Amino acid sequence: MTEFTPPFWLRSAHLQSILPSLPLRRPAVERRAAPLLQSSIEQVIDCGDGVRLLGLYSAQESCGRARAEQLVVLHHGWEGSADSLYVLSLGQFLFERGFDILRLNLRDHGPTHHLNRELFHSCRIREVVGAIRSIQAQHPSQGLNLAGFSLGGNFALRVGARAREAGIRLRRIVAISPVLDPEVTLEALEHGAAIYRQYFVWKWTRSLLKKQLAWPGVYDFEELTRDRTLTAMTDYLVRHYSEFPDLRTYLRGYALVHGALEPLEVPARIIAADDDPMIPSRDLGRLPRLANLRITTTRFGGHCGFMPGLRGESWVAGEVLSELRQ
Repeated sequence: MTEFTPPFWLRSAHLQSILPSLPLRRPAVERRAAPLLQSSIEQVIDCGDGVRLLGLYSAQESCGRARAEQLVVLHHGWEGSADSLYVLSLGQFLFERGFDILRLNLRDHGPTHHLNRELFHSCRIREVVGAIRSIQAQHPSQGLNLAGFSLGGNFALRVGARAREAGIRLRRIVAISPVLDPEVTLEALEHGAAIYRQYFVWKWTRSLLKKQLAWPGVYDFEELTRDRTLTAMTDYLVRHYSEFPDLRTYLRGYALVHGALEPLEVPARIIAADDDPMIPSRDLGRLPRLANLRITTTRFGGHCGFMPGLRGESWVAGEVLSELRQ
């Protein structure tokens, strides 16, 4: 347990979870992140097997600074993107402190629906491993670190567990509020506060319609969008557009709690809050006890929140920096 104590009026788990992505914050966050955004170069990354992902790379040298010794790849959460406010905020914070930054879009996130014919699902770890391997090949002399939020934290940890087998050399991984057991998270979303369920259904529906528009004649999601619950939508897509026989098999396919992290050799840190409304912290006890896996929990913070005030950086920014500097 680590102390993170926001003011009493900001201790609500729901306020902490919503605030980092609140659209009203975008102008201020983008102003602060202007150096990161202005230096960003789009890179279409070859992941192997014909898969391409889009990254946004910001180098210290583009700002006239000395070449960075370390590169940090940032992973957004489900239905987020490389331009999500929490990604921009952490990216600028680390960029100001001398790190090169690559903000990676997962398949069908951000403006990438046209890049790959098949739909995104959370078990597509092979292409993310391929992307990280390709990124390292482009930056062989830099220390490579991963940091991710929610589903992005889950992906970062799974990449770490496959790093040796894939020939990837990672320095450190930091996962903020990572998805631990997707079955539990789906249950929490369906039966918890309606605002999260409605938000994800809306964003997911919008993303699927973008995919349908990008691949005319390939997809028709009219039937899917009639039953707008997360469980029904996920079950439909698993049965019609994946290699998995049923919903439970799919959800277990990207869980961290069934021994998936046993091969992890990279120094890694998980930061999570006890009041997370989507990912119960009790599931942290189901992770393997590894000497190189450090788990930090806080009483407050919500889901990917940890905001000490309405403005400025999240508390986790300093924690990520401290971890990367070790």
